[in-house]
Amino acid sequence: MSPITLLPFIVLIGAMFLMTRSAKKKQQAAAAMRNEMQPGTGVRTIGGMYATVKEIGDETVLLEVAPGVHAVYAKNAIGAVLDDAEYNRIVHGDTEEELPVVPDDASSLTASTEAAEADAEVAKDAKIDLGKKDEAEDAAAPKDGKADGGADTK
Repeated sequence: MSPITLLPFIVLIGAMFLMTRSAKKKQQAAAAMRNEMQPGTGVRTIGGMYATVKEIGDETVLLEVAPGVHAVYAKNAIGAVLDDAEYNRIVHGDTEEELPVVPDDASSLTASTEAAEADAEVAKDAKIDLGKKDEAEDAAAPKDGKADGGADTK
């Protein structure tokens, strides 16, 4: 056999080796992450549920899903171990710093503060009429309810 006919087989074996090697690294990283769990740590399961670790067994983990609600999960069901700041941000909505105020439109980015204050005063003074129609409009409307002037047809 010539080396050219063996080339596809060599490439295929090399690709399989690289794929199994990367999968093995991912499994080792996941196992190391699961071993870092401590009671009180926030976790996300592979199903997307966020919980707090209460107890750790050999193959299982006791999670507190809600205050007073506990569930037993397999260690392999833990998708991610979260640090405290990330867990509190996701579960409780806590933010450590104030988020910057984003303007509604780009014009406020270039306008001076005096112009913005003047625009705010004008907008505050402008009123929208949500009341009934004027009496003049009511008088102009036909009394019989036919606005288009058409005759009764049946």
